[in-house]
Amino acid sequence: MGALLSSLKSGREPLDIFLDFENSKPGEDEKDLYDTCNEVLAKGDVILKKLLAYKGCEEHIRKAITNPSTDNEEAAWEAVLPAVDQLQEFFDYATELEEIFPKLLTALCDAQPKHTIQNKQALAKQLADVLDFVLRFDDAKMVNPAIQNDFSYYRRTLNRMKINKKDANIKIRDELANRMSLFFAYPTPMMRVVSEVTAKHINDAGAVSRDQVTQGLSVMANVCFEMVLNKKFDKDETNMFCLRAMTGSIILYDHIHVQGAFIKKSPINMKGCIMQLKQYQPSDASVSTEGLLNALRFTTLHLNDDTTPGSIKALLIA
Repeated sequence: MGALLSSLKSGREPLDIFLDFENSKPGEDEKDLYDTCNEVLAKGDVILKKLLAYKGCEEHIRKAITNPSTDNEEAAWEAVLPAVDQLQEFFDYATELEEIFPKLLTALCDAQPKHTIQNKQALAKQLADVLDFVLRFDDAKMVNPAIQNDFSYYRRTLNRMKINKKDANIKIRDELANRMSLFFAYPTPMMRVVSEVTAKHINDAGAVSRDQVTQGLSVMANVCFEMVLNKKFDKDETNMFCLRAMTGSIILYDHIHVQGAFIKKSPINMKGCIMQLKQYQPSDASVSTEGLLNALRFTTLHLNDDTTPGSIKALLIA
């Protein structure tokens, strides 16, 4: 703890902001956007449960490939169709997040993001909700190769069905199939979606600037770090939520900022954030921060740049 406190005080003042993630309620000026976003975010847990339960069609596909016959191929196709419908549900949900995320950034990342995030806590919680979902989805997707295998088989079989003119009743056709293929081919598809839509948003005329967005993300990362450090919440669930929001903010900042999140003069307390991830001990032994450390190691863009201090690289490697 002493080392963490030292890292908190090294050349920076604590933000001293408390975001009440457990009890936040929207004010009148937040309510319209809050309700719009809530309609989307309310589906997140169901999407995650379906992803975690996704078993794939490996056995049917293996039989169809190793022992090709009309029966085996038809059985594989009938197994893959509902699986691909579920994959479309994941893809469609990413599209919904793509719609609401820029709206949250616009509402929170104004000329004074520290003040705005503190005073629009319900929207700040929703921004954290998106980042929490993104990391949990991508973590589960990365360890499930059945998703890409099933969809690859679907596309190959779709081409054969088209040649044989048996594709009349197929709803996921070439254009949508191509977009879904690109989505699932990426190791962290949800983070790619929010990163790309953020980059597009800051380049659109009249939208928030790159500096405003990176300032807002740095505030979010530091606030979440400080709340866990200072034990503002008793529940492991809330602390892990903070740590995922912190990690997601860092990754997105690193994707958006020209020099990334790891430079010596980064506004994010990178040393403190990494040490908090390494030292946080959930009471539930099945819960771990290792996946969040791996997200920093493998999904950021600038960690291995020459401008990243050796001490930060060493912390993440150790």
